[in-house]
Amino acid sequence: PPPASLPPPASLPPPGELAAALAALAAPINRVPGVGPKRAQELVRFGLGTVENLLYHLPFRYEDRRIVTRLGELVIGSDATTEGEVAGVRQAVVGRTRRRLLEVVLRDGPSAVLLVWFNQVQYFAQRFVPGQRLLVHGRVEPPIGNGPNRIVHPDVVVLDDEDAASRAAIVPVYEKPTGMPVGVMRRLVHAALEAYGHRLPAALPPAVVARQRVLDPARALRYLHTPPNEASVEALNAQRSYAHHSLAFDELFFLQLGLALRRSAAGRAPGTAFPASTRLAPALRAALPFRLTAAQDRAVAEIEADLAEPHPMRRLLQGDVGSGKTLVGLLAALTVVEQGHQAAFMAPTELLAEQHHATIAALAAPLGVRAELLTGAVRGRARREVLHGLASGQVDIVVGTQALIQEGVEFHRLGLAVVDEQHRFGVLQRAAWQRREGEGGGLDVLVMSATPIPRTLALTLYGDLAVSTLDELPPGRTPIATEVRRAARRDVVHQRLREEVARGHQAYVVYPLVEESEKSELRAATTMVRELAAGPLAGLRLALLHGRMRADEKDDVMRRFKAHEFDVLVSTTVIEVGIDVPNATVIVIEHAERFGLAQLHQLRGRVGRGRARGWCYLIAPDWMHEDTFKRLRVLERTTDGFRIAEADLELRGPGDFLGTRQAGLPPLRVANLMRDTALLRAARDEALAWLEADPDLSRPESAAVRAVLAHRWAGRLELAEVG
Repeated sequence: PPPASLPPPASLPPPGELAAALAALAAPINRVPGVGPKRAQELVRFGLGTVENLLYHLPFRYEDRRIVTRLGELVIGSDATTEGEVAGVRQAVVGRTRRRLLEVVLRDGPSAVLLVWFNQVQYFAQRFVPGQRLLVHGRVEPPIGNGPNRIVHPDVVVLDDEDAASRAAIVPVYEKPTGMPVGVMRRLVHAALEAYGHRLPAALPPAVVARQRVLDPARALRYLHTPPNEASVEALNAQRSYAHHSLAFDELFFLQLGLALRRSAAGRAPGTAFPASTRLAPALRAALPFRLTAAQDRAVAEIEADLAEPHPMRRLLQGDVGSGKTLVGLLAALTVVEQGHQAAFMAPTELLAEQHHATIAALAAPLGVRAELLTGAVRGRARREVLHGLASGQVDIVVGTQALIQEGVEFHRLGLAVVDEQHRFGVLQRAAWQRREGEGGGLDVLVMSATPIPRTLALTLYGDLAVSTLDELPPGRTPIATEVRRAARRDVVHQRLREEVARGHQAYVVYPLVEESEKSELRAATTMVRELAAGPLAGLRLALLHGRMRADEKDDVMRRFKAHEFDVLVSTTVIEVGIDVPNATVIVIEHAERFGLAQLHQLRGRVGRGRARGWCYLIAPDWMHEDTFKRLRVLERTTDGFRIAEADLELRGPGDFLGTRQAGLPPLRVANLMRDTALLRAARDEALAWLEADPDLSRPESAAVRAVLAHRWAGRLELAEVG
């Protein structure tokens, strides 16, 4: 909760001053005092390339050093802060590896503790001389032999050189590049704070600040980087302090403001109105050997209503594997085709494009609708014929890959773009559809995803899109049986796989890596395909598939697997999307603990696509943390992709769920989409209310909001038209 009495809101800076402040924040990291060329390279690789990045690099933990324990009262196994005088400094070489270490004896009267460093010995050896008084924090470890207790790699403050306040403090701990001392990272962040912290602009409208009771970013960041001694360490460590709350709201307000502008831009743009189909779509429905599910009917009605509007459609169609998204997309395409326009389906891989084309062409041909395929593999005369058909209007529906948005592909009257497995495409690729303007203006776009997105995340990732959800599977689909197995019982799983192959079925074995590394104990696909062929799967026909193979090599392997030239496909996660082999009934996923639940669910969806039941085996280490085991057991209990996605988000946090970097959004540096759902709704309401009063942010009181919005979104708002 905010304090009872808030400080007065910071005044909004004048435009000239604001522009200079934002430019200073965007300056490269080497402008921070103390950051030389080598440190700058380290920080850039770590993702901290600008002054602002460093300022928003918040501590992931806080240590409470307000209580100083005497040396003689230290308890082995505890984290403690203690104080003493340097009595000796010694470098040594130990072990067969001749590893160098530094030992500093810290003494307080008759009591002593040994401070030990194994890394950067020279750096630390120069810092300490006998007679210095040190304030030390770290884990107390037992002595070796008859020596004193030890603290390995402690955090140290030389009291002679520091302000007396450092004796009692709440100390922030930051994530850092490997090899950089903890103290150095802290000093660099604080140097940025002192040099640039005051330039962080307060851009939230004063009325919003008053209603939401939030601090301006400059004061909130100062509080988090240098917390006062009266602060609550518990609140800081839980990221629930008032300063965290203020920064999260600020971040979410500008996120929701940008999304709302995207929505309104698309909603106001001119487009083509397509009335509901009275001939083609009803004819397709009548020809189907089954009825659409209630969820499909609902989605079709929502899409038809969008298409009937004289503005471009921007809709996300999400549904689990096998929920019938392609059919819904085809019905939308027929609505457009009936009015003399064309539709394009874009898939992320050639194989998935071919599968879509086979499905769509078989359903469209009896209706007199011409559907063609255009991928990189379509060459020569066949390619020329498709291109001519698109330009002349003889091709009604085209299915393809990124080849559809390349130069040289011209449409006669493109009305609808359907982008499948949309999170596999970067926003810039989707934005290329902007060049394909329909006759009446903006293009209707339907994006589809087989990875169910929790509503909280959908509000953020796709806050600029209307959402249709297919939350039921067509009748007749048999749920996939899933079992978590320890690595020690792998032989049972291999036997089960052999039994399925003996019945004429096929299987996948999935690994998280392509090649093994000396630093990793993980099994890798290239190594294991040989071991499996020589051992537990000897006699079976094995093939290898991974992401480093050329596209034509991958497609060749998949076509041959689909043709049943192989029994088992040993693969990386490249099979996660777009592999449809109805004869595959078993998937074995090694090192399942390394995958998110949503990704495991996607992989599991590669089997059980025919009439035979599918089996999924999740192989995990013989020893693993109880939380990890519990997480994997979620997949044993449910095949509902939406429940799995919610569980994944709760257990892992949002992270880069679905590749948020590709969603064209500013990064979330403070807000947490699971923890801050109430704050997300409040920010959304405030952003919508502000835009209702000033839709174009053109009034003087919106000047600061407009400048900071442009700074935060950094050009991404130009992609408003495609979502």
